[in-house]
Amino acid sequence: MIRAYASKICDTNDGAPFLPSLLLFKQMLFNGISPDCLTFPFLLKECTRRFDSRVGCSIHGKTIKFGWFRDLYVQNSLVNFYSACGFLNSARKLFDEMLNRDVVSWNSMIIGHLRAGNLDMALKLFRSIEKRNIITWNSMITGFVQGGLGKEALQLFHEMQNLSNDNVKPDKITMASVLSACAYLGAIDHGKWIHSYLRRSGVECDLVVGTALIDMYGKCGSVERAYEVFKEMPRRDTLAWTAMISAFALHGYSKEAFDTFVEMEAVGVKPNHVTFVSLLSACVHSGLVEKGRWCFDMMRRVYSIEPQLHHYACMVDVLSRAGLFEEVESLVRSMPMEPDVFVWGALLGGCQIHGNIELGERVAQYLIDLEPMNHAFYINLCDIYAKAGRFDDVKRIRALMKERGIRKEVAGCSMIEVDGFVLEFSIKGCPELVMDEIVVILNLLKNEIKGEGSVHYCDGILLDAQN
Repeated sequence: MIRAYASKICDTNDGAPFLPSLLLFKQMLFNGISPDCLTFPFLLKECTRRFDSRVGCSIHGKTIKFGWFRDLYVQNSLVNFYSACGFLNSARKLFDEMLNRDVVSWNSMIIGHLRAGNLDMALKLFRSIEKRNIITWNSMITGFVQGGLGKEALQLFHEMQNLSNDNVKPDKITMASVLSACAYLGAIDHGKWIHSYLRRSGVECDLVVGTALIDMYGKCGSVERAYEVFKEMPRRDTLAWTAMISAFALHGYSKEAFDTFVEMEAVGVKPNHVTFVSLLSACVHSGLVEKGRWCFDMMRRVYSIEPQLHHYACMVDVLSRAGLFEEVESLVRSMPMEPDVFVWGALLGGCQIHGNIELGERVAQYLIDLEPMNHAFYINLCDIYAKAGRFDDVKRIRALMKERGIRKEVAGCSMIEVDGFVLEFSIKGCPELVMDEIVVILNLLKNEIKGEGSVHYCDGILLDAQN
């Protein structure tokens, strides 16, 4: 009965002082029946699911009282509970004190570090495991993708394939995560290889994997391939339709995005708030003001979806780019929540485009007051002043940045995939060999522009600027 209640996923008794499983546990103790090694994991499972740290800590005390604290299943449940609830230090202390650990123990600790964003420690633990299962690999790959380390996630995937001693094969969760990494990196060749691997390996291309393929092809610029995958899917849910609309919107195919939305409605699939973000993004990229107004009205009136901050940011972007500043100000005043930096940033972008110095100055100053160490707002304000010919103000803002020690913290970088290798170019540094080749080509172009003939060698290949 305790297990049944602990496994029941519903919102009943939320906010109640006691959980049903806990009430049964108390009744069990009152009747003189002692709990065993299975009772506590079920109780801790419900505490973990509800993030109920108070009750969970109380259960921890009971495990000590009844002598089950050293049981492996109980310890694993406690490590998982503390990790999920954000008490990573407590989880790690329990983990370090365990006399015996299995793959579940390691997985719980790794996932805890991944949730906390401590990818280095998660990787260190991962390297320490003698035996890994599919959950271990999937957790690491997914955690690295979500942590913005797509390249490292792909390396882990290839390592997973090469290590035969683990006897672990990629499943559909692995594939979806790896496709997300390809989408993040723009690694179209890797993505195509994964797609062909899916066909060869017999891994089920379900809704999740199909949607990941659409998203990958869309973000890598191959809208046609994304549409082919979309059409081949035997069944499509809201996420699949939204991924296709988003792919069209991202590349400026606004007509196709709205045609897909009409088709989505016709087959009876209900859009969600992300669908309308994609449609509004299509309006931003194509300057479709009326369509934007129609979307913004429709999501509330027809689908009862209340606009969130990102919807308002998109709508402000649409109107600002069109120079409709009075309508923008009216929209911002009507917002039921405080506008965030994205809403104000969209308005500031419109001011830059149309040279609205007065409003742009006010918005930029507000954003600087809101985030005084964010370099982007100072640069935007400098750009507005420069376009207006107010160079003294440009100097003043740059002097203020210097005085406050404000500089661009994250170096600008770009990535390109060549022959299956993802190369990153950044102000921090680039691959030396590639840079040597780039310098040779740039010198050739410079000489050609000047009309000078010269002969150079690059990797043993004769390069003649005359030709």
